[in-house]
Amino acid sequence: MTGTVAGAVLVLNSGSSSLKYQLLHPDSGEVVHGGIVERIGETEVPDHKAALRLVFEEFADRGLDLTAGAGTPEGIAAVGHRVVHGGRTFHSPTIIDDLVLAEIRRLSSLAPLHNPANAQGIEVARELLPNVKQVAVFDTAFFFDLPAAAATYAIDRELAKEHALRRYGFHGTSHEYVSKQVAAFLGKPDVEVDQIVLHLGNGASASAIRGGRAVDTSMGLTPLEGLVMGTRSGDIDPGLVLHLGRSLGMDIDQIDDLLNRRSGLKGLAGENDFRALGTLIESGDQDAKLAYDVYIHRLRRYIGAYLVDLGGVDAITFTAGVGENAAGVRADALAGLERFGIVVDPERNAVRSSEPRRISPDDAPVAVLVVPTNEELAIARDAAAL
Repeated sequence: MTGTVAGAVLVLNSGSSSLKYQLLHPDSGEVVHGGIVERIGETEVPDHKAALRLVFEEFADRGLDLTAGAGTPEGIAAVGHRVVHGGRTFHSPTIIDDLVLAEIRRLSSLAPLHNPANAQGIEVARELLPNVKQVAVFDTAFFFDLPAAAATYAIDRELAKEHALRRYGFHGTSHEYVSKQVAAFLGKPDVEVDQIVLHLGNGASASAIRGGRAVDTSMGLTPLEGLVMGTRSGDIDPGLVLHLGRSLGMDIDQIDDLLNRRSGLKGLAGENDFRALGTLIESGDQDAKLAYDVYIHRLRRYIGAYLVDLGGVDAITFTAGVGENAAGVRADALAGLERFGIVVDPERNAVRSSEPRRISPDDAPVAVLVVPTNEELAIARDAAAL
């Protein structure tokens, strides 16, 4: 760790009731300090302005003044904001002004759970750090130029065009960062590597990347599509939504709550923490076992689809909380794929490490890797580059 703020970037991830923060140096990746303020609006922290002031006070207690010299070589260089949805407007890191902030708010219709909170965090940071460049880094940017066949929903084309209804994809900052780390690990340029990246956390997504460019991803118009997640359903029959409304009398808000907060592992097993899920399985809980099996089944479906999309791969990589720590998930997701050159070495897979590592034999045709993601560093570097 380093104790200076000069040239560092403050990275903020504003949720509806939380504020994650990290101050780091983009070149070296050294972290000055980071943390999270939770339960905003439910505790003595009434809003995001109070939360950010609390963050400033925490840094001050460590002898670091975030406001001193801000925007000069002696102070912090920039503030990087994670913004979930960039729509069709934003496809690269963007310096925030009034018009950009207004557009982020307008895009809230596409990400009602995320963009309003992201915008609020931006507004507060601009007020408290008026002399510092504020940069928005969008979760959807890496997938902005998905091939039309992958991005297009088979619905009325005029309706889709008018309302920007397409597959956008999310976790793009993580997928892009990890895919570049994979290429570096293999000692190859991006353009020579075809790979599958599996971002498995409470939210989960998969991507197919050909030569450094994303050609498919599991999330769609919203982060609800795709893999089974901690509390989200992932792919379901759209007719199920109609049935919930027509036959069960559920309104849109109730269906939203069901599919986003009461489904996935939580809905199937009552638990969305993988460690707790494992404990339940070991105790003989059949609901927990089924939840795990459904999770793995969906994950394998996407791996298989992307193997076909890419015509074979050089690497398959696991990242994020579950991907980096759940050896059983990695082994089960790739079990029985030896005929495709995909092998997991049990001893390597069992090793816990915070470093990028290979968990396949050295001579296996496909490199199976575990690469820790670092979205904060990616955002900091994008912000500094501007």
